[in-house]
Amino acid sequence: MNRHFVYAQGRGLEDDEGGPLYVHSVASRFLRYLLPYRRLTFFTVITMLISSAAQVATPWLVGYAIDTVVTRQDLEGLTFITLLFLGNISINYVTQYAHLALMSHISQGVLYAIRTDMFDHLQRLSLTFFSRFEVGRIMSRVQNDVQQLQEFLSIMIIGFADLLSLVGIIVVLFIMSAKLAAITLVILPILMIVLLVWQKYARHSFDRVRRAIAIVNGALQENITGVRVVQSLSREDVNFRRFDELNHEHLEANLEASRLSSSLMPAAEFLMAVGLALVVVFGGAMVLDGSLAIGALVAFAMYVQRFFDPIRNLTMQYTQLQRAMVAGTRIFQLMDIQPDIVDAPDAVELPRVKGEVKFDHVNFHYIPSSPVLKDVSLHVQPGQSVALVGPTGAGKTSMTALLSRFYDVIDGGVLIDGYDVRSVKRDSLARQMSMVLQEPFLFSASVRENIRYNRTHATQEDVEQAAVAVGAHEFISELEHGYDTILQERGANLSIGQRQLISFARALVADPRILILDEATASVDSATEARIQDALKTLLQGRTSFIIAHRLSTIRKADLVVVLDLGRIVESGTHAELMELGGLYARLYEANFGAVAE
Repeated sequence: MNRHFVYAQGRGLEDDEGGPLYVHSVASRFLRYLLPYRRLTFFTVITMLISSAAQVATPWLVGYAIDTVVTRQDLEGLTFITLLFLGNISINYVTQYAHLALMSHISQGVLYAIRTDMFDHLQRLSLTFFSRFEVGRIMSRVQNDVQQLQEFLSIMIIGFADLLSLVGIIVVLFIMSAKLAAITLVILPILMIVLLVWQKYARHSFDRVRRAIAIVNGALQENITGVRVVQSLSREDVNFRRFDELNHEHLEANLEASRLSSSLMPAAEFLMAVGLALVVVFGGAMVLDGSLAIGALVAFAMYVQRFFDPIRNLTMQYTQLQRAMVAGTRIFQLMDIQPDIVDAPDAVELPRVKGEVKFDHVNFHYIPSSPVLKDVSLHVQPGQSVALVGPTGAGKTSMTALLSRFYDVIDGGVLIDGYDVRSVKRDSLARQMSMVLQEPFLFSASVRENIRYNRTHATQEDVEQAAVAVGAHEFISELEHGYDTILQERGANLSIGQRQLISFARALVADPRILILDEATASVDSATEARIQDALKTLLQGRTSFIIAHRLSTIRKADLVVVLDLGRIVESGTHAELMELGGLYARLYEANFGAVAE
């Protein structure tokens, strides 16, 4: 069973080891991308046909010139044949240029359309997809596989041209001399056997190269992404040795493929030499007995030489076509994956909400055998700040994920102002919510663009007001280009605290009715935390907020503290009430904050 796009436990997306030469579903879906270019495709095929005909005609013109001009010493005919040669060369040049230029335009347009569709599709897939599949493999689909599929058009058109040239040469050979053509083409079965044997080994070898480079890329991406951990644990030498093993396998795979590719050319050249020898021996005898003109013999020799070119091209295109089919299968299977979270057919627009949130007997799991939330019920009033606390794995982040509708509940419901989040349009829900994470994600764009990321129409005044409100304006103004400073990947040219303040400004500009802070102060020092706490006063004002935090200062200021354990709400109340209760919260407090208690 071929598996083009599957998930293997612990490994992620698997690359198939091969596939059929032609997959109708892939070809038909690919051809849909050609519809906007159907006129250009038509002209491409026409110019290709004319160019192929001109190339096939060249040896015939040479033979005609020898028989009608050279042997008869017809100087007047020399002018005519010269004009024919020039005309044929000109036609071949113009049509071949037009053919290649048009094909390039079409293939680049198709490449653009497929990549755009894939990006749009990936943006809409649910978080469950990205939690299961490796980023490196997904990137391979978008980049490498699309590039392979782009070659499908070139392979089909050029392959058709080569096949047409091959047929044209055979037809002309039999027209010129059926006897000599039959003698010469006796090498064709031998050539086909050679190609079939070569293909058997070449397919395995090229698949080995593809798998090896995929593994190398995955290891490279993993080590670059985790370079801080690698260096902190002094794993450079160990990782180098492991990467060297993978890279050496890639080297061996490429060397094997190169040896196979190199072996085909000498075999073809040898058979071509045999074919030429047959032409010279038997054709020469036919010239001597007058049954074949000398010009036809020269043309025969030229055709035999050209006969092997399209065969070699078709052989190489066989492998490319197979790779394109496998790549196309993986691409379209990826695009066929449907998001787990979609709008209901009767979904309504969520109006401007007050911020009342209700968890109504919610049950949820990621894996059926491992429940995460069990019969969770919680009623939050508009503008109330709720701190979610509990041991790791208690279900705190899962509650906020359900509220944002990154996932759907298994049983029960999550309601905002009485609207079940499953009954409203997701974009109308997202517009009224913002989330600030423990490690804020900033994009490789200007500070201004990052702040107004969720509200692109925000003015410079809006951006600066938000930055001032959260205490970020001062350090932003000190940057080299102020708000126009381009941030490095993930905001690496800023401190963690500065990145967090920008993410707060981004949330404030979005003007959400519901705000989620997931460990937003966990990675900063005490001084930066104090600035963030000041920013929170502005950010939380008049908004319903859910705060996942372990720091005492954040938890104590919450209107309601909800304590979770093993997927259930075990306690709720104010900080003082829960301390007086002396339950799980009080024990967590003593364990984590006793040393800094007032």
